[in-house]
Amino acid sequence: MGLLTVFLVATGLAVTQAPSATAAAADACTSAPNWQQGVWYNAGQIVRYNGAYYIAEHGNPGYSPTISTWYWDPYTCGGTNPPSPSGFVVSEAQFNQMFPGRNSFYTYSGLVQALSSYPGFAKTGSDEVRKREAAAFLANVSHETGGLVHIVEQNQANYPHYCDWNQPYGCPAGQAAYYGRGPIQLSWNFNYKAAGDALGIDLLNNPWRVQNEAAVAWRTGLWYWNTQTGPGSMTGHNAIVNGHGFGHTIRSINGSLECDGRNPATVQSRVTKFQQFTGILGVSPGGNLYC
Repeated sequence: MGLLTVFLVATGLAVTQAPSATAAAADACTSAPNWQQGVWYNAGQIVRYNGAYYIAEHGNPGYSPTISTWYWDPYTCGGTNPPSPSGFVVSEAQFNQMFPGRNSFYTYSGLVQALSSYPGFAKTGSDEVRKREAAAFLANVSHETGGLVHIVEQNQANYPHYCDWNQPYGCPAGQAAYYGRGPIQLSWNFNYKAAGDALGIDLLNNPWRVQNEAAVAWRTGLWYWNTQTGPGSMTGHNAIVNGHGFGHTIRSINGSLECDGRNPATVQSRVTKFQQFTGILGVSPGGNLYC
């Protein structure tokens, strides 16, 4: 639900029901222009290319839609299983089923608001792939936060360790200000700087926004999922969309500590949660679950 809709509902004003997400997707495809080389495309823009549709994941100066999933993702118009009224493939009821004991900070509306930052997330490929990606992201998030319970890192003794003074911008918020926060437990000054720059939010000077604003917290989680490979070789988004499997998402988040036999119990915990969430969404988990 968008901010305007939330405001109108909260104030009791009558509103006309918005078109369904499926209808909106169909309309977007109907009006999508043919891709042209050298034309600037903003994130979220849809184009037609060789009979197929693509959505810009990041702004670009007319790169080919098949050059890289960093810039473009395949886009499916409509679908046999339309998403929830929020436009997200996970309904609020399913979200609550996944996280029955979640902290009230982690709101469904905050997650939905954050989706606009990465329009290709859970909207790329078939309905099955879309739901599988949402389940994969949320399963890893569940593991990182104890079921969306923890907003900040619990071991406060670690807090002063996340400042890399070798960075030219230093740690303006303080030596101990860059501890883990949010659904992916964002940590280190350089990650706050990179995430903030990508999202247009000054997180280097005000990292506390990640623990105080639900939409900001969710945006940092989506930033990592969609843009960072971590110790792996691909982003979590690309791992699912390109059919590499859930195991590669584990590797991109914490592979150096968990994969290749380092901590099989932790890997199993993530896989079990992923299987549970795909079950809730009614899709298969696919192959290559382990790392």
